[in-house]
Amino acid sequence: MTSRGASTRTHATTGPPELTDHPAALLSTCPLIRNVALVAHVDHGKTTLVDAMLRATGALPAHRDAVDRVLDSDDQERERGITILAKAASVTWKGTRINLVDTPGHADFGGEVERALAMVDGVLLLVDAAEGPLPQTRYVLSKALEAKLAAVVVLNKVDRADARPAEVLDEIYQLFLDLDADDQQIDFPVVSAIARDGLASEGLAAPLEASGLAPLFDAVLRAVPPPRGDAAAPLQALVTNLDASDYLGRLAIGRVERGTLRRGDQVALCAAAGERPLLVRRVAQLMTFCGVGRMETDEVQAGDLFVLAGFSEIEVGDTLADPVSPEPLPRLTVDEPVLRMTFGVNTSPLAGQEGRYLTSRHLRERLAREVLGNVSLRLGETGCPDVIEVAGRGELQLAVLIEAMRREGYELQVSRPEVILKEGDGKPLEPLERGMVDVPDEHVGTVTQALAPRKGRVLDIRPGDTGRTVISFQAPARGVLGLRGELLTVTRGTALLQLHHSGWTEWVGDLPRRAGGAMVADRAGYATAYALDNLSPRGELFIEPGTPVYEGMIVGLTSRPGDLVVNVTRDKQKTNIRTHSHDEAIMLAPPRQVTLEGAMELVESDELIEVTPRAVRLRKRLLREGERRRSRR
Repeated sequence: MTSRGASTRTHATTGPPELTDHPAALLSTCPLIRNVALVAHVDHGKTTLVDAMLRATGALPAHRDAVDRVLDSDDQERERGITILAKAASVTWKGTRINLVDTPGHADFGGEVERALAMVDGVLLLVDAAEGPLPQTRYVLSKALEAKLAAVVVLNKVDRADARPAEVLDEIYQLFLDLDADDQQIDFPVVSAIARDGLASEGLAAPLEASGLAPLFDAVLRAVPPPRGDAAAPLQALVTNLDASDYLGRLAIGRVERGTLRRGDQVALCAAAGERPLLVRRVAQLMTFCGVGRMETDEVQAGDLFVLAGFSEIEVGDTLADPVSPEPLPRLTVDEPVLRMTFGVNTSPLAGQEGRYLTSRHLRERLAREVLGNVSLRLGETGCPDVIEVAGRGELQLAVLIEAMRREGYELQVSRPEVILKEGDGKPLEPLERGMVDVPDEHVGTVTQALAPRKGRVLDIRPGDTGRTVISFQAPARGVLGLRGELLTVTRGTALLQLHHSGWTEWVGDLPRRAGGAMVADRAGYATAYALDNLSPRGELFIEPGTPVYEGMIVGLTSRPGDLVVNVTRDKQKTNIRTHSHDEAIMLAPPRQVTLEGAMELVESDELIEVTPRAVRLRKRLLREGERRRSRR
């Protein structure tokens, strides 16, 4: 959650009369607050709906009206078109303040979803009215049902030509039943919406221009309960996220479960058992969410969200409590990582030419800061002090972290992603992935052929009305490494792939990897057009003339198995022979651009990815050919 600027806070004085049936309940609830998370499969419209809700309530300043996806302010979020970090905003409707938490849609960022759900009492479950519930819909809904959260189902994009809201609603009911929802959870209100236009209606009726988003806000007030918590009880507040300020230092973000958090008061910081002694300190700064920004406040009562400064030692999952009778809350728990990579200091001959942070100390400090606010990442030691193991939820999560580090000026080298195994009944188990591929009808056979050697099992094939088919499958996590790039290639960029963790399966044996070997440079220098022209028939090149190379750097892929050691710096010998055939101009095909995600799909176990602020390169772990030959023996 990041700061978005200042705005004027609206103080509510009255609430709707239907909030409680018993006057005594007012002692244990906060009727003028609703805490709601928006959850959905990727690209079903969560962030777009948040924009519409902010505009409908006047919470978005006029100068921001032209900005789409205002909460996705991180560079990578806007470039990739996805939400990576959970963020909060606040709107006021009929005297009630509604705190909105926007969550990621990708399974790789499930830790963000789990932390967001710890802050709310209900969810807006968005489902595309044409696509229906998809793999990540099942994942986020299962987490919401486990937390006993109330749900409001929003059928979004009902204006699509292929929308089928009645069928999709039946599929949603079936999903609730499959996830063992109780009678109260399955009795959810349904709202049809066009988030892009800021329109909603109750049930399956088409949204009308005059209604705006009023039916959605009213459904939230009716269905989502107010937070429970006695404002007069001893303080208990759970920290669910961290932020940082140049002026205030580390900021804690979370929710007050009971009691009242006041600026200037002494509060106790309760960490996990045995981690560190109880800390008692004064609250230096206290803020709450207001529109898309934050606003200073003197106190935050039970049920509301807060941003607090004053504890440099605070971590995600800690409890802020009454110093007289400190009672820690249960710590946040998230699903375990299933994928790991090693992050090490860049040791290539080109190291230090582009980055600012080059040493293992820089690397360790940066990763330590990352895991403080990202509870789904784990760090581990290796046999080398300059190499750290990083475990996460998936390729995308690790790629986002690496990309963020290179943009900050770090140089590093990372290994091939590997799955994390565990034991079950004396047998090795590996993570299982459930996936969905949306492709044009003519590529269905191509997709199933790509899944077969990866030990993928097709579960369902659902043709659509727009010439596209949805293929559901299961495969071991090792089998889907690199699948996204392969599908984009074989379907000419038309495939859409979504994955999420689906449990564990017995080890399925060896799986095929990269088909061709690597072209490995045998010396340092600059690539020449003459040498590349002679090598181009042997395979696919990664570099162009003039590119600096070093011994052990991978400059391309061969069309056959086995590595090929090549001299890419060789120039044409100058002689006194001049003929047209000898002197014709060299015409090279454009080289393959190696992106970070592409390198993660290509790299083998004896190779590394060199990442700098301006380049992504593949290299051998052992740079010298003699060392590699001795290692193979």
